[in-house]
Amino acid sequence: MAVDPSQVELSGDWDLEALFIRLGASIEAVGADRVVIDTIENLFSAFPDSVTLRSELRRLFRWLKDRGVTAIITGERGDGQLTRHGIEAYVSDCVIVLDHRVSQETSTRRLRVLKYRGSLHGTNEYPFLITKNGVSVVPISALGLEHDASGERLSMGLDGLDAMLGGRGVLRGSSILVSGTAGTGKSTVAAQFCDAACRRGERALYFAFEESEAQIIRNMASVGMDLGQWVRQGLLLFKCVRPSLLGLEAHLSSMQDLVSEHEPDVVVVDPISDLLTAGESRDVSAMLTRQVDFLKVKGATALFTSLDQDFQLEQANHQLAALIDVWILLSTTKGRTERNRSLSVLKARGMAHSNQIREFLLTERGMELEADHGLSEVLTGSARLAQEAAALEVSPGNGGPVKAGS
Repeated sequence: MAVDPSQVELSGDWDLEALFIRLGASIEAVGADRVVIDTIENLFSAFPDSVTLRSELRRLFRWLKDRGVTAIITGERGDGQLTRHGIEAYVSDCVIVLDHRVSQETSTRRLRVLKYRGSLHGTNEYPFLITKNGVSVVPISALGLEHDASGERLSMGLDGLDAMLGGRGVLRGSSILVSGTAGTGKSTVAAQFCDAACRRGERALYFAFEESEAQIIRNMASVGMDLGQWVRQGLLLFKCVRPSLLGLEAHLSSMQDLVSEHEPDVVVVDPISDLLTAGESRDVSAMLTRQVDFLKVKGATALFTSLDQDFQLEQANHQLAALIDVWILLSTTKGRTERNRSLSVLKARGMAHSNQIREFLLTERGMELEADHGLSEVLTGSARLAQEAAALEVSPGNGGPVKAGS
């Protein structure tokens, strides 16, 4: 029902008795338990008498409550006050404030519960989305730290790395961060993690923000992995989009919807660092917290990759450091004539892990960790070969160096 102000003439006193009669008749006709008035400004914008209007609004809210119906009434923001008429928020039992703002060219809707009589409630602002499934809002407080903690261990798909993680890999349901500079093999580690899961007959979900599905499958074939077979068997699903396509909350919602639909055992986000630039630090931290908690509640083992700079390898990802359970750092060492890749485990909650820095190679058979020779640092080229040879030349008698085989 719309009221055209040009067709309204004020003459004498007025009240809402006629509206109460119509509402009452409609409620009885359908046996309604809920009533929606959208929006209240359209109903009363034609009446300039603010004193009478405020009095009648108070009477409307009381009339609805006496009827025992749950009423939702929408209204517009006022000039310098929460509502247009300044009375609705005071006579309501629950007030929900919606806002729509743009930050860094990305629009975000936010929701805040201003008051809720007789109930404890969160008072912070929470981003929300309007999707095909309705309104989606996942505040940080909605997911408590009550998820199960499994003792089962999963292979990372690389024997040497499993050995560095106590000999049995990572704990199921944990969160893993693989960080490093460009070209250190982060995506290869992520792909081997998915490949190992699919070989166990588990389902894997791969979110990619830099490469297409076909490009990932082609690139991993060069290091001995056939990810296409798992896609054809329905065990591996790729979701490849640019980070700029959606805002942080839209990415979060779409990822969670796909996780709920696909029900994967393993989830990869490659790289999470692309999302770190999609919003303000506080918003990104909140989004990552909700994502990690959501995956833990689902029991999925999550692996995130992050692209870092040389000067900030161990200082970056402070937004993720407190959330993840296992942090694997990949880096490169520059020699005279070559660059060598190395791997180390910075943290691994709930398990013994190696403190060594191990060199690894990317070969046509996949990722291979070099044998541990007790060296204090990663060496390159002929220096590494010389150290390995020297380690073998030990005398069984007095410990002095002798030729190998003597």
